[in-house]
Amino acid sequence: MPKAYLGLGSNLGDRLNNLKQALRLLESHEGIAVDKVSSIYETEPVGFKEQDWFLNMTVCITTSLSPWELLMAINQIERELKRERILRWGPRTIDIDILLFDDMILDTPGLKIPHPEMHKRAFVLVPLKEIAPEVVHPILNKRIAELLDELKTNEEVRIFKS
Repeated sequence: MPKAYLGLGSNLGDRLNNLKQALRLLESHEGIAVDKVSSIYETEPVGFKEQDWFLNMTVCITTSLSPWELLMAINQIERELKRERILRWGPRTIDIDILLFDDMILDTPGLKIPHPEMHKRAFVLVPLKEIAPEVVHPILNKRIAELLDELKTNEEVRIFKS
């Protein structure tokens, strides 16, 4: 079965509980098995800066779902956790992104794999390196660890201690 890597983030309400609930809902889905879970990191917002800091993490899953079915499952989890899409890069109770799906490359209006911004974001690469340093980005042909080493950013990413 395919392996996929997901990025999870929250900066509204009880951020830690939002991540825990999203993880619980992923684990309870019949087509998804959670294999690895990164630590939780606190990160400054990117894009729209006038908002609270995020808690971010990544997970590795094995799934019987297609990429589109996985996206539908993720969207349902976001709805259950009261995600509202009001402002691009704005505050949210939960955000779940498909970062990688095996070595698939998909570029459609509704779904892009690998995630087109992942290699530019420390809040994605730091937790992803923790669980998958040797995984290769299928377009850039570089390991996650290499992408993080090459990243030039002032983004602050720190381990979250609850």
